[in-house]
Amino acid sequence: MEIILKGLIGLQYCDTQVRDIQNKKKEGPIKIQRLADGLNVTEKEIDEKLNLLEACKREKRQVDQDIEVLDSNMGKSDIKLSGTKSNKEYSAVLKEIDELKKEKAFLEDRAIEIMEEVETLEKECAKGKKQKSALKKKFEKDREVILKEMKVFDKKLKSLEKEKIRFFEVLDEDLLKRYNLLKEHRGGLAISPVIKGVCQACHIGIPPQKFNELIRGDVLMSCPNCKRMIYWGEDERFQAVVD
Repeated sequence: MEIILKGLIGLQYCDTQVRDIQNKKKEGPIKIQRLADGLNVTEKEIDEKLNLLEACKREKRQVDQDIEVLDSNMGKSDIKLSGTKSNKEYSAVLKEIDELKKEKAFLEDRAIEIMEEVETLEKECAKGKKQKSALKKKFEKDREVILKEMKVFDKKLKSLEKEKIRFFEVLDEDLLKRYNLLKEHRGGLAISPVIKGVCQACHIGIPPQKFNELIRGDVLMSCPNCKRMIYWGEDERFQAVVD
């Protein structure tokens, strides 16, 4: 019976380790995707600022061209003014020049605003590019760490699968079926230690007579409450199985 109990305890230990490792493995791709999403958000913000910077520069070029056109038109109006022959025509040209000056003043103010926007955006974009580069390096580093962890997990899983074979050899087919059925319907725990008379899976006390039988270890017993297979957890022989 000792060999069978050790086989069941060892098998469950392996299965518990496998389950924990598989859960951790599932977290790997999620962590990588979360890192990638964070990087994408930052890159998008930086790209938006770069696009805004280019738009501001295009507007500045257009404003400069419009000012040049106004200067040219004002020059033509000055020539026209010198050639006027009547007061009415003179007043009309003066009004035309005044409108051109107002439009030019507005464009010059806008040109100054754009220059200030460009200066601010250039600083932000330069800072953003450095931040983007640093985040990319961090992403690559963190991803590499996670991928290495997943490789370690794969090695551990292979090792545990090999170890399980050793425990299969001491358990008959019917007992394995019982073990698997309990594991499936009892949250992954098919066998539980009983310590100080209490089942450590369901935390319900074992009747004294049954507990005495359990200590003797002559037969494979089940918890009266949760129906899991049980063993005396204070027995040093069984403690050593999972050390």
